[in-house]
Parts: sequence; structure tokens; C-alpha cells
Amino acid sequence: MRGVGGGRWRRVASQIGRSVAVWVVSTLTMLLLAGILPDFRLRSADGDSATDIAVTAALGAGAFGLLSALVWPLLVRLLLLVPALVLGLLVFFLNGALLWLALRVNPVERGAAAPETAVVVAAVMSAVASATGGALAVRDDDAYRRRLYRLAHRRRGSAPPCPTTPGTVFLQLDGVGHDILLAAVDKGLMPTVARWLGTGTGGDHPSHRLTPWRTDWSSQTGSSQLGILHGSNHDIPAFRWYEKARREVMVCNRPTSAAELQARAIENSGHAGLLADDGASRGNLFSGGADEQALVLSIATRRRDPAARSRAGYFAYFSDPANAVRTALSFIAEVGREIGQSTRTRFRGQRPRVSRGGLYPLVRAFATVVQRDVVVAAVTGDLLAGRTSVYADLVAYDEVAHHSGPAGRDTEKVLQRLDRALALIEHVAEHAPRPYRIVVLSDHGQSPGETFRSRYGLTLGDLVRAGCGLPVPRSAGRTHSGAEARAAVRAALRRPVEEGAGQHRPSRGSEPIVLASGNLGLISFPDVPHRMTKEEIDARHPALLATLANHPGIGFLLVRSERHGGVVLGAYGAEIPLDRLDDDPGPLAAFGPGAADAVRRTHTFPHTADIMVNSFHDPADGEVLAFEEQIGSHGGLGGAQSRPFLLSPLVLSPPVHDGTDLAGAEQIHRVLRRWLTEADESDIPAAPDQERAA
Repeated sequence: MRGVGGGRWRRVASQIGRSVAVWVVSTLTMLLLAGILPDFRLRSADGDSATDIAVTAALGAGAFGLLSALVWPLLVRLLLLVPALVLGLLVFFLNGALLWLALRVNPVERGAAAPETAVVVAAVMSAVASATGGALAVRDDDAYRRRLYRLAHRRRGSAPPCPTTPGTVFLQLDGVGHDILLAAVDKGLMPTVARWLGTGTGGDHPSHRLTPWRTDWSSQTGSSQLGILHGSNHDIPAFRWYEKARREVMVCNRPTSAAELQARAIENSGHAGLLADDGASRGNLFSGGADEQALVLSIATRRRDPAARSRAGYFAYFSDPANAVRTALSFIAEVGREIGQSTRTRFRGQRPRVSRGGLYPLVRAFATVVQRDVVVAAVTGDLLAGRTSVYADLVAYDEVAHHSGPAGRDTEKVLQRLDRALALIEHVAEHAPRPYRIVVLSDHGQSPGETFRSRYGLTLGDLVRAGCGLPVPRSAGRTHSGAEARAAVRAALRRPVEEGAGQHRPSRGSEPIVLASGNLGLISFPDVPHRMTKEEIDARHPALLATLANHPGIGFLLVRSERHGGVVLGAYGAEIPLDRLDDDPGPLAAFGPGAADAVRRTHTFPHTADIMVNSFHDPADGEVLAFEEQIGSHGGLGGAQSRPFLLSPLVLSPPVHDGTDLAGAEQIHRVLRRWLTEADESDIPAAPDQERAA
């Protein structure tokens, strides 16, 4: 008992010593800033002695520290309803207000600061205090562990004692393709991943294996992550699609849609999800059945349950003022970095290029800084709390690659920072109360290429309208594609070719709804309650399918057929029934292995669009043409977007046998569930002959 009591007192003394050291450093920082900044003073107007100034600084630093510890968490909780971008900008002003208040409550009443100066002083003092406390705590494993707990603000509460069997953390690097990861390792951008693969400079033996896998036709986070976390992505034809029965456009990153899709997946799979057993879901679109959730989109609509709100994760992180200041400074730096990078691409005339103005710099900074910091802090708390499974999504690369392209200086910097996040999580896992396996994976890749609009001067929607004989914008009508489409309509309707003839409206039917998901387009006719057939479409708009199939920017179409059930249409009249694609892939030949299976599966979905359109793909350079304004895109077939990766520890059983393809998000789910059942190395079975549904 004496040893236990002595250890407790030593920890208390150590904590007091660190607190005093932070106070002293903060006091010195305040004195230094008072000597540098003209609008910040620590003496009265009549002048004071050095001792009086030092006392003023010490009292001010102490009051600021106490207010930051006591008042700041309350302020952040009150501001949970404020959008995260706004909260990041408010951090400086709130911190400055606390410093101003600390000077006002100072009993010697000598300190004063202009409002804008208070913001600067508070930011510097918070950063210095955080760095000092962290440096002192790192030397003490127990203190370092407690600090990480505080940063993540997560507790197991009344949960049972932590088991000794290994836990598993799944880290999703959103949008990082298999080939991009290998290229980053070869360039030395990701030393942590290189060490795991045994290709680092230290000559370490590999601890992980890298396995590519193939996405479904809808190569995007909504489809992949729903399949990975819940075991079913049935009836997810794209990132956004129109459901005729509901008369609603479903969008995977819309909270109401995400909640509905998750409920459907649970019904289809028959279980709550991958993380149902003491799991945590961080930064994802879907919960995976986890009890602990933060920044999960599918629960963002639960207004009545504050603990389940998507923004609750921000409180766990921003309740520490040092975190708030550090992240806010990084946020501003990232905004400046994006403005500089986009300006450089314009001056150099770099092509392809899309607009990067408006709110995009703020959106990028949120994805690459705020979301990353909050999710990593939440994961560290989960590891130290000993949770059985954690699944977290880091979205930084995907956001930047859409606007800067999948490869280049912009995305390389993001990959470097992601690797540092992996290294931090690996280090934290060493302090966890149970061993952890770290699995890293991606949900899809990204394919490069200019936009459909920049190459042809009109959007997919413009081309569809022209093919239907509907009015199009004057600029689109003057393009070669628009003129050809109007001529095809006139020929099909046997109308004379004369100026303005293309402006005629069909006598029946409503205008089509045209949606884009990367290089995948979906065309639906809302007035027809069922999925239209090729024959019905030809009867209504006799030139439409031919106009689309023969366009050089389109690779193939999928439509329902009264005669064949389903057909793939291509240029020059190609029409291949789905059951003959293995013998004659036709226009699918350029899209590689698995394309026919992916198309056939999507054809079975109840909400597949009347016309599914996949853009052109060049196998030589991997380029596609996005129907959205993106020069790095995903969502359909073609190139690296369909080839993500799975990086798993060697202590886990192989995902599949050598030479066997790992295809589809649902199969990834089955592999991950199998790994969760492997409690220790002795229980690891050989790779199964065939994955079975869990």
C-alpha cells in the first residue's frame, strides 16, 4: 500500500511540477510579447518596477490559463450548432476575449491590450503552453497517455474492463488509389507505409501486405463505405440518383439520404454493421453499428439526442483551447496554401484546370486540417480507451485531388501529412491497454482527365436536351456536338433542316432529369413510374440513344430492353445483351476485367436510371471525362478510380488466395469481419477457399 500511495503522490507532484513549468513559460511569453507589441502593456500609465510587471504577467498568465481550462469548454459546447467552418474562424476571437477578461480580473489592474492585439497574444500563448505541456508530458508515459485522453475527450465510462485480445483500427484514406499509394512510397512521401511494407530505408522486415481490390460500378464513398461497414450496397447505382417512387433525388452525402441508405443496408444484411461489438465510427458517412460515433453523417439529423449529433465530435477536440488555436492556425495556413497553388496553376496555364475560387479554399482547409485533426484525436482516444474496433475516414486527399488532379505537388503534400497521421496513431497504439492491428484501406481511387464540358463545350445535360429536341443554351447549341445532336433529332423526326427547327418540344413527356456522379451520368424520365425500356425511349425520343452512344466523349450506355432484358450500347450501332458480354464485351473491352460483372449487377438494382452513361476512357493514360467540374474524378468505370487498396498486417489471414481477385465492397466487409473474429495469432486460419456471407 505504501508503494501505491507513494506512486500516487509522485504523480501528483509531477503534475504540479508540469503545471508550474507551463505557468512560468506562459509568464515569460507574455513578458516577451509585451516588449514586442506596442498595443499590449503590463504596466500602468505612470510606470512600474520590473517586479510589478513580472507579477502582472504571472497573474495574467495564470488567469488566462484558468479561464481557458474552465470557460473555454463551455463556450465550445454553446457553439456546437455553429457550422464547423465558422467555429474555426471564431477560435481566435474567443481566445482573445478570454485574454482580455484575464487582464480585466487581474487584481493589480495594470495590464491592457487592444482587441486585435489580444487575439494575437492569446493565440501565441495557447500555442506555447500547448507545446510546453506536450514536451514535458512526453517524457512521462502515464502523463502522455492522460494527455492524449484529454485531447480526444473520450472515456469508456461504465464499460467493462478492457480485454487483452487484440483490437483493430481501420483507417480509410479516402480516394487514394493503389497505384498512387505505391508511387508515394517510391518517392519517399510515406515513410510509415514504406516501413510497414519493408521498403523503407531501415531495411525493416515487412509487417503488412498490400492488396488491390476492385470497386463496384459506382466507385464512390457512399457505395463503397456502405458496403464495407454494413455489408450491403445493393441499389446504390451512383453518388446521386433519382428515385421515381419517392420523387426524390438521393445524394449519398446528404444526412437524410445517408440515414435512409443505412437503414436499407441494415435490412438487407440482417445485422447492425461491422462495428456493432464495442466499435467506434469516426468521420464516416455511416455508423457501421458503432455505439461510439462522432462526425457521422447518417446520425446528423437526430436533433433530439445531443450525444448522437454529428458535431458532438468537435466538442471533444475543440474543448482544449490549445487544440483550437493550433488547428485554426493550420486552417488559415491551408487557405493561403490553396490560394497560392491555384494562382500558380493559372499563371502557368496548366491544363486541365477547374475553378478553385469561391468557398473552395475554406472547404479544402476544413477537409485537410479540421476533419483530419478531429478524427485523429478521436481515434487516439478510442485506442487508449481500448475499444475493440475503430473505423475512421480521412478525406483530405480526395478533396484536393478533385480540384488539383490525382498526382502532383498539391496531392503529394497531402499524402505526406496523412502518413504522419498514420505514424501518430501507430505511436499511440503502443500506449494502449491492449494490442492493436492497424489496417489501412481506401474506398476508391481517382482517375485523371479534363471535364466533358471543357473538351466539348457543353454538359451532359445539354447533350441530352439536344438529343431530345429540347432547347439548349446558345453556347452549347453552337458546338459541334450540339449541332450534330440537333441534326440527328431532325433526321429522326423527318423534319426539314432549317434554322430554329431544333427548338421544337416533344409533344408528350416531361423533361429528363440528368445527374452526374464523376464520369457516370444518370438520365431519368420522372413522368414514367417504371424504368423505361430502350423501345420506349426510342419511341419518345428517337434520336437520343444514338446521339449519346455515338458521342466521342461517351464510352457506353446501359438500358433496359424488352427483348434482351438489358443491353450495353456503344458507337456505330453496337448493342450487346448483358448475357453475352463475356463473349463479346463490345464497348466494355476498354474498361478491363470485371466491368461486365459490375454493369450486370447494377442492372438488377430497382433504382437504376432509365439510361446509365459512362464516359469515354483511354486505357493508355487512364484518363476519363468527368461530367462534373473535376479533373480528378471517380464514380464510374475507367482507370485508377476502380482500383483502391487494402493494407493489412501479416498477422491477419490473407484477404484472398493468391491470384484471386478481391472485388466489391461487400467482399471487403466479409474480409474485415473475418479479421475481427481472429482474436490472436494462434486463431488465425488459412485464407478461405471462398468468402462466405457473414
